[in-house]
Parts: sequence; C-alpha cells; structure tokens
Amino acid sequence: MRRQFISHAISTVALIALGALSASAADNAAIKEKAAACAGCHGENGISQTENIPSLAGQPDQFLQWQLVFFRAGSRKNDQMQPIVEEIGNEDIRSLGAYFSQLAPPKGPEDKDPDLSRKGAQVANGRRCASCHTDSYAGTKAVARLAGQREEYLVKALHDYKAGQRVGGGVAAMADVAYGMSEEEITAVAHYLAHLQ
Repeated sequence: MRRQFISHAISTVALIALGALSASAADNAAIKEKAAACAGCHGENGISQTENIPSLAGQPDQFLQWQLVFFRAGSRKNDQMQPIVEEIGNEDIRSLGAYFSQLAPPKGPEDKDPDLSRKGAQVANGRRCASCHTDSYAGTKAVARLAGQREEYLVKALHDYKAGQRVGGGVAAMADVAYGMSEEEITAVAHYLAHLQ
C-alpha cells in the first residue's frame, strides 16, 4: 500500500512537472513568435543591422518594458512603433522585456579610430555616464545598455535628448547631460560606447 502511494505520488509530481514544462515551452514559443515581429527592424536575435534602429539584445528587462509602455502611452513617439505597441498587452510587454534581456548583447565592431574612442571615454567620464549606466555601460534596471549599441543610434538619441524631443524615464538627467554637449563630444562618446566590447 505504501509503495503504491509513493509510486502514485511520484507519477503525480512527474505529470505536474511535465505540464509545467509544456506550458513553459508553449509560452516560450508564443513569445518567440511575438519577438520575431520585432526582427524586421531590430534584427535577428535583437541585434539591429538597420541605421538608427537600436539593438534590443541584452538591454535590461525593466528598461525595455518602460520603453514599450512609453511608446504605447504615446509619450515616446515613433511612426513604426505606434501601431505595434497598440496591439500588445501588459503580459506581452513583460514577456518581451524578459526575452530580449536574456539574449546575448551585440559585440562592438573593431575600433578603427582609437583616438576618437579615447576622447569619447574622457567625455563619458566627465559627464559621469557610468553613474547611471554602470561602469561597464551594460545598463541596469530601467537604465539602458550603451555598450555595443549602434553608433549612429547613440548620436540620434543624444541629439533627441538635447533637443527635448525624447521623453520617458531618465529624461531630465539625460536632457541635462546632452544639452551641454558639443557635436564633437556627442560624436566621440557615441563612437566610444558603440565600440565597447
């Protein structure tokens, strides 16, 4: 009797675990399908090959979620993003944030202008970029990963902050940092961050 009870208990636990695995696999398949729609602009595995389109791979989960919320609310505007985010719910936002945050981040390309990178590192240190974006510029929580991001996108983002055209989390700090930056500083810091390994 005791042996039969133990055998039944083990079978029940195995069935529950198998059900959880099946549900998890179905959830993973569903989120991969939703994420595949992002690949058209943001690239395979979240690594952008398109000018002025950011890579999503390796961005912090909370940062990605907040950006989707800002787009959906209309506080952050983009003609391509607007119709997409209007179709996704809160659970999708949580799932997409988790999915892209777990992908391997892009590796910076070979740096063919190390002098510009040195200038960019000086700008980043002088502007205290690491105080929010971390020492490795990998970002954290609701703060973006900058290391390995597309160079021209970083330039665009800094111009948008400087002009007061980008809103959302951290806008006050970023507007303050970007406002005083010269064109040469923006170019140098974007180059430096884009080529970080």
